[in-house]
Amino acid sequence: MVILDEKSILSPPPPYAASEQLDPPPFPHHGTRATLVTLPPYPLLRIVYELFPQGQPEGQRKILYWLNMSLRRVNRALYIACMHVLRSTYLPAYNTLIRAPYTSDPFPAPDPAQASLPSSPVQPLQRETRILDLFIALKVREDVWMDDSELHLEREESFKDLFDLMQPRSRLEDLVRIYGIRDGVVYVRGSQRTQSASSSQGRQGGIRPLAFDTLSVSFSPRRVGLVVSTKERKKTVVEVGRVREDPLETTAKRLVRELRASLAASSRNHMNTAF
Repeated sequence: MVILDEKSILSPPPPYAASEQLDPPPFPHHGTRATLVTLPPYPLLRIVYELFPQGQPEGQRKILYWLNMSLRRVNRALYIACMHVLRSTYLPAYNTLIRAPYTSDPFPAPDPAQASLPSSPVQPLQRETRILDLFIALKVREDVWMDDSELHLEREESFKDLFDLMQPRSRLEDLVRIYGIRDGVVYVRGSQRTQSASSSQGRQGGIRPLAFDTLSVSFSPRRVGLVVSTKERKKTVVEVGRVREDPLETTAKRLVRELRASLAASSRNHMNTAF
């Protein structure tokens, strides 16, 4: 008579797999590990701030140079964090170089009337922000060179083109966008609400608004023009005179007023030709 033991009926255990990596109890790991790419914006920004040595101005300037030249190029998240630090650090120095009667607003306050405009931290709609970024790229280099050698002197002409031409021109373009949207002669692509509102305002006077990304400003001490760019050519649609004492806001309003008159005249000519 054979007595069957219960243990002999059960199937043998599976072979031991040495490749299996099990987390020790009592905290098994079921998710993915956090990396610099997956961190939320606030902890990532905090990490960037912790890179700066305390009480060492020269070391801090070297870190700013490294942020601009290297770290911000790693990925989108680090670009946003680095540019936040760089822009907030160098904005006061940038504002001191704005020449009267010019004004500056690279970071405009939110406007409820333009809340639907598309915005991106990598490609901002505000064109003056790009000028601030150019200033930062030049300033961080000059600061590090001055720390490395006592013989290096910061050259004032290095910033001349930025603040004599590029800054007032980009600021004027931003003002044309703001006033043009309000007047129904300019719209921003990708914003259905703004485009439809501008189009409806334009139709009241038979005006077809222009896309802001096709517009630029030709800027000189005595004349300012509004240029429309297409794949085939560039055309100056309106031009007004100016003097150095004119505020940019006044010049922008005159450009928008002339643009509205030009678009209205073009619309009337088109209607007369059709009939």
